Amino acid sequence: MDDDIRTSLAALAPKLRRFALALTGSAADADDLVQSACERALARSAQLREAERVDGWLYGIMRHLWFDETRARRVRRHDDLDDADALIGVDGEAVALGRIALAEVRRALGSLTAEYRCVLTLVCVDGFSYREAADVLDIPIGTVMSRLSRARRELHARLHAGGNAEKVTRLPPGRARPRSV
Repeated sequence: MDDDIRTSLAALAPKLRRFALALTGSAADADDLVQSACERALARSAQLREAERVDGWLYGIMRHLWFDETRARRVRRHDDLDDADALIGVDGEAVALGRIALAEVRRALGSLTAEYRCVLTLVCVDGFSYREAADVLDIPIGTVMSRLSRARRELHARLHAGGNAEKVTRLPPGRARPRSV
């Protein structure tokens, strides 16, 4: 049976290449696909059910191989090295320092009492107004304001106590302020 498949492969080579070219749109990819399909067909010749339908079997192998290849290319997609100078990268040092600062803020925030953490998170992180925070926490608005003031002072003191004053990035004016009272 292997000899029959080899003979069929040789006879079908032009058709296989045309089909591969239609699938891939590239002569180089088409040649690689035909070669891979022929290798697969020879390795799995026992799977051929109808000897007179070798062409359909080979087209199916090629189609599956090409779909697998296009999926793999999506996963390992990359840019050419020639285009590398046009790419804009991130400043790795700034990203690392930002992550360190964020970790320190999280650590300091985590060391506050639950009441202070809740008010700071609602107002400064989630952007709730004092009234909204008061409603969520079921406390008077004055309590929200006093807890927020104390929480900010406490957080500031904890961040600056460890010598982190220069590492903590200040937000520009108008950011993370409550929407309204």
